[in-house]
Amino acid sequence: MSYEKSVYLRDDKKMAETGQPTVFEYRVMPKDELTITVSTSDPEVSAPFYRKIGQTKNQTNPGQGMNDAKLLDYLVDNGGFIDFPVLGKIKVEGMTTRECEAIIREKLQAHLSEVPTVTVRVANFKVSVLGEVKNPGMYSVQDEHINIFQALALAGDMTLFSVRDDVELLRVDAQGNKQVVHLDLTKANIIQSPYYYLQQNDIVYVKPTKDRVRSNSVTTNTSSWVSWLSLAATVASLIIVSVR
Repeated sequence: MSYEKSVYLRDDKKMAETGQPTVFEYRVMPKDELTITVSTSDPEVSAPFYRKIGQTKNQTNPGQGMNDAKLLDYLVDNGGFIDFPVLGKIKVEGMTTRECEAIIREKLQAHLSEVPTVTVRVANFKVSVLGEVKNPGMYSVQDEHINIFQALALAGDMTLFSVRDDVELLRVDAQGNKQVVHLDLTKANIIQSPYYYLQQNDIVYVKPTKDRVRSNSVTTNTSSWVSWLSLAATVASLIIVSVR
């Protein structure tokens, strides 16, 4: 592999000319699972708006809310709604988690005497990295915010036999439309690409170089010949023994 094809962001000196990457905020899609918590100064007041299993009070400091409980997630249905206790159906598709927090907070104020603290997180945000990386697999993302280099870092980075100037990104949008996008990670302007930040269920595929393919082919052929020769030697030995 040549130096030019093995280095990320090769023309990074031009980054000042091309500008900074746009700020990315993930927008909720159908099939997302949201972890939503509502907190008030009195835990009993916010209790009806919780979905928890094994819920217990903090006996030493009630003001800190509920603990030792497992949060139940809210599934965003195909119409983009969640079914929230007391409040009913709430449209969240296309919103950022901050926007979700704001609309839930606003609706809760009609039922509470104080402004509650609301937090929303995507519980099932995952990306997959396949191909010529050290540790291919599916990875969970904690804060709905990951770029393609961070995803590659989770997978142990590309191997020396990877094609870095033609990485494939497979994406399915909220309407079920499938995209295959080709990304050149050797160019600094990748940070301005709308595909620089990954979305829920994105798949990054790193292609092998031709040398890697040829090497695997040679190894496979060599292994086959060795197996056949070993088998032939075994058969010949059995024949010799039987003749004797």
